[in-house]
Amino acid sequence: MTGPRIASLLASATEIVCALGARDRLVARSHECDFPPDVAALPAVTAPKLDTNRPSAAIDRDVKALLEQALSVYRVEAEALRALAPEIIVTQTQCEVCAVSENDVVEALASWTGQRPRIVSLKPDGLADVVADILRVAEAIDRPAAGAALVAGMEARMSTIALRAAELPRRRVACIEWIEPLMAAGNWMPELVAMAGGENLFGEAGKHSPWMTLDALVASDPDVIVVLPCGFDIARTREEMPALTARPEWQRLRAVREHQVWLVDGNQYFNRPGPRLADSLEILAEMLHPATFRFGHEGTAFVRAAA
Repeated sequence: MTGPRIASLLASATEIVCALGARDRLVARSHECDFPPDVAALPAVTAPKLDTNRPSAAIDRDVKALLEQALSVYRVEAEALRALAPEIIVTQTQCEVCAVSENDVVEALASWTGQRPRIVSLKPDGLADVVADILRVAEAIDRPAAGAALVAGMEARMSTIALRAAELPRRRVACIEWIEPLMAAGNWMPELVAMAGGENLFGEAGKHSPWMTLDALVASDPDVIVVLPCGFDIARTREEMPALTARPEWQRLRAVREHQVWLVDGNQYFNRPGPRLADSLEILAEMLHPATFRFGHEGTAFVRAAA
């Protein structure tokens, strides 16, 4: 191994480090880091303080209860982390609900003596921030050229799609990031929707995901609904869908009647601000304009919701 020893406490950061060609420098990961698949062999040094297998409404209540007590949602295994002796720890300040935060890491390091690891904290509010974070990680781990190449490749792929989609009719899109209670998708998602040839109806680029109501969704009557709950794969999302489909208002939606409701693996793609946002854009383009874009993601990364 050459270069600094790295502990990544963020799934997207782990993907970034590996995409930069520094997989061999990783010595620790978070409990959520699972891509590339071989990172599962690394020791996990974080854990959630709640049962993530509970229904989405229960998870929401548990998270809010912890935050109301000024408690973290996650636990950092400080002793295990210390034993692995990382020189760099990558974490985030973007969302204390989604992953271990910088404050969690600082608290875990409080009792350390001697040389402490450098903390590289990411804050991806929009697409430009994702690019900046990739370059920041690349610089921190002594891979600046690899960072520039990775960003250039992502931007080339995404620009090609955006230019082609700009010539197509815009479709009105609602992206659902949490099912119960309802939450729209913000941050980089409105930008991805626009690049894929859609008009985003809820959420603002560069801002946190907002709560929404079913009444507001019905009033907007989107052409397409994309369901991509944070942390859920397609199977888990399908389990949660009755919270929406059982509502009589849901059946009145144009997207429901025209079979334009899509379930997406939000855990692997849209909710990870890293290299696979380029894949996420491909998925969106394929959903919105299937006659123009065919990348082969349907059936694995996204499926049509049951009627």
